[in-house]
Parts: sequence; C-alpha cells; structure tokens
Amino acid sequence: MYKISEFSQMTGLSKETLRYYAEVKLIEPAYIDPKNHYRYYDDGSYFLAILLVKLRSFGFTIQEMISVMEDESFAHLEELLIQKRKNIQLQIKDWQHKEEEINAFLASGKEEGE
Repeated sequence: MYKISEFSQMTGLSKETLRYYAEVKLIEPAYIDPKNHYRYYDDGSYFLAILLVKLRSFGFTIQEMISVMEDESFAHLEELLIQKRKNIQLQIKDWQHKEEEINAFLASGKEEGE
C-alpha cells in the first residue's frame, strides 16, 4: 500500500488530482484509514492511474475517462481512441492548411516588395 504522497510521485498525478479523481469516482483509494483519513493506494490503483495519465495525455476529457472506467470494455476504449486519432488527423490537416496560407501570404508580400 502506498500513501497518497508516494502514489503521487509514482504516477505523476498531483495529490489534488488524485483527490479530485476520487471525488468523481475515476480512481478511489484502496483503503482510507478511519482514524486519520489517510488515503492508501495499491498496485491495482497504480495501473488505473497510469491508464488515466495516458488517456489525459491523449486529450480525453474527465467525462470521457469516466465513461471508459464505467464501461470497462476494451471495445469502447478502442472506439474512443480511434475517434481521438481522427480528430488529431483533422487538426493536423487544419494546421498544415494554415501553414500553407501563411507561406502564401509571406510570399505575396515579398513579390509586392520587389
């Protein structure tokens, strides 16, 4: 079992984030000491936390992460990941188009200045 401070260091999630995730039922401590209310996490919690860190890095919202955790289906997670990938691909195309517009604008300015 790991105290919240140890668990925070292990996962990269702040203590505040861990408390919030417990509040919204994303990841709950494996044990809360009734005397001092210290939160303890176990190895199972660690794997869930790492999954949440990864999902967050992929741009998942809290609600999407809750949906994944409630569904517990790889098919659902896979579906969401495929949709995230499509969204990223669209964003990349948008940014490439903006880059092309900037390049064209800069080029037109150079032609006028000559």
